[in-house]
Amino acid sequence: MEKETQGQHRGPRRRGRRPTPPDPGSGPVGAFADRLWRLKQDAGAPSYEEMSVRLGAAASKSSLAAAAQGRSLPSWETTWEFVRVLAVDRLGHDPRATEKEWRDRWIRTRAAGQPTDTTSAADVAPEPAAETATAAGVMPEPAGVAATSTASEATPRSATGEVEEPGRARRRRVGVGVGAAVAALAGAVLAVVMVDRQTGGSNAGVTPPVAASPDHDDSRFEGDITYPDGSLVPPDSSFTKVWRIRNTGTVPWANRYLARVNDAPCQAPTAVAIPQTSPGEAVDIAVTVRTPSKPGHCKIYWKMADEQGRTHFPLKRPVFLDVRVGGS
Repeated sequence: MEKETQGQHRGPRRRGRRPTPPDPGSGPVGAFADRLWRLKQDAGAPSYEEMSVRLGAAASKSSLAAAAQGRSLPSWETTWEFVRVLAVDRLGHDPRATEKEWRDRWIRTRAAGQPTDTTSAADVAPEPAAETATAAGVMPEPAGVAATSTASEATPRSATGEVEEPGRARRRRVGVGVGAAVAALAGAVLAVVMVDRQTGGSNAGVTPPVAASPDHDDSRFEGDITYPDGSLVPPDSSFTKVWRIRNTGTVPWANRYLARVNDAPCQAPTAVAIPQTSPGEAVDIAVTVRTPSKPGHCKIYWKMADEQGRTHFPLKRPVFLDVRVGGS
């Protein structure tokens, strides 16, 4: 009877704490995280583990979870993987439009989250009087002129020797400057017209230059050469994974590599060199992987990058290995 009473007071077992939504009012980073959170809810609220493992986000579940907490701004790579598997793969949004929308939003958030620089004297907003003068077409004097002006400059005189008001004299100086600029511009236009008349005023018979077509950088994944997805590998051993990728663009690949973008129980290099590949050629890329001593599951993602660290083909899914670690 006593055990039954204790059991009644215990209630149902908790299955884990529910994630706490970010606070959009905490600042730009919190508002950005709130948008990620709402996107996740719109996509059916999959778990972060499901996003990383089953939906194919090239980021660890801890990185995805941190992105939607609002404590710090996630990297663009983590942000895009978060958005890609939900907005593009699950909700069917246009990949290019989605990538541009979220990248612009991420850039604005990063800029808003930076500390404000100390304002210098040159950046101080002008006094209302100066604003009124500018709006009326009168250029205000540079800072410090009034303090260093001589008495004769403070009370300018006209050609007849009469004292002029400072404002009128200043407007006269501005008017003379503007008139000189207009005259110079008119002379330049007249010179162009004269040259055009001398050459016949026509481009007849002249072949316009043909604009060169822009370079096109693109790739196509052609398959797993070794260890296809789901392969079983023994614990505490090494194996070599090989992918085949074709250069389908017009840009030669030089000094590029595959950059690892997530962590896994298996040990693998953070960068894998890509042999130089000409347009139209296929290349086999190999990486040596070490399995852990205990059974488990390893899924590691890589994205192509160059020697400056720039990610190529952000809209394409990363290449990855997906193996099971265990006995036969």
